[in-house]
Amino acid sequence: MKKRFPFAAVLMALFGASFFIVPLIATFYFSLKMTRGELGFAAYASVFNSADFLNTILYSTIASLIAILIGAIIIVPTAYWVRLKVPKLRPVVEFISLLPLIVPPVVLVFGYIRLFGSNSWLPLTASTFGTDVLLVVGYVVLSMPYMFRAVDNGMAAIDISTLTEAAESLGASRLRTITTVIFPNVRAAIISGAFLTFSISVGEFVLASLLNRPAFGPYLVQLGQDRAYEPAALAIMSFGFIWGCMVLMQMFATRKPGQRWLLRLTTRPAQRARP
Repeated sequence: MKKRFPFAAVLMALFGASFFIVPLIATFYFSLKMTRGELGFAAYASVFNSADFLNTILYSTIASLIAILIGAIIIVPTAYWVRLKVPKLRPVVEFISLLPLIVPPVVLVFGYIRLFGSNSWLPLTASTFGTDVLLVVGYVVLSMPYMFRAVDNGMAAIDISTLTEAAESLGASRLRTITTVIFPNVRAAIISGAFLTFSISVGEFVLASLLNRPAFGPYLVQLGQDRAYEPAALAIMSFGFIWGCMVLMQMFATRKPGQRWLLRLTTRPAQRARP
């Protein structure tokens, strides 16, 4: 019996995809109309030639990478310790990691300003470096749900108890077990959480704006208030950048140890057996 073509499912999928594709096409078309009477990439050239764009994207990139590093150093040992020693506390730790999704970022940043203001016992907001530290800490907090869930799922796929016992039987300390055994086995999970964290924090607006830091999110909002075509170009570039991060995340997550990144286009001909 021949299977019927799922017209209804295809139509529903196309209808749902149109909500994402049509606005992107319209935004891309609008970004090409900066020069009157012709289509071109003048808006994209104007964005790349702006010193503010380069400075803000560089600042947000560095802050996001530092937040990813700190988050991995905190989350991986915590998830490992919870799964190995206190598995009954895993729901509690998971609930704590989900709190950044419940507490709005504006509440978080006002709490930082209240606790670490100029009149507090640790006035971090009184200096540029201290404010940068608060921003990175905020990025770490915002990334907790994504990083913890990715690392926890990665550890669920391996037998950490057996790996720990094998490492300790060979004389490895707990720190060496985490760094040389656990980290490599959950590398794909860490990278997946890292790309999610990066795509979220690089365009974050609330923390960077209220802390008055030169990040990419406030620059994007300010540009949208002052210009017409450049924000459309930046929106398309940001969308492509985020999708690029998602593709890289999928590549890292599905890559097996020792697997080549690119398959050889040609294969060597089989050597003929000598008589």
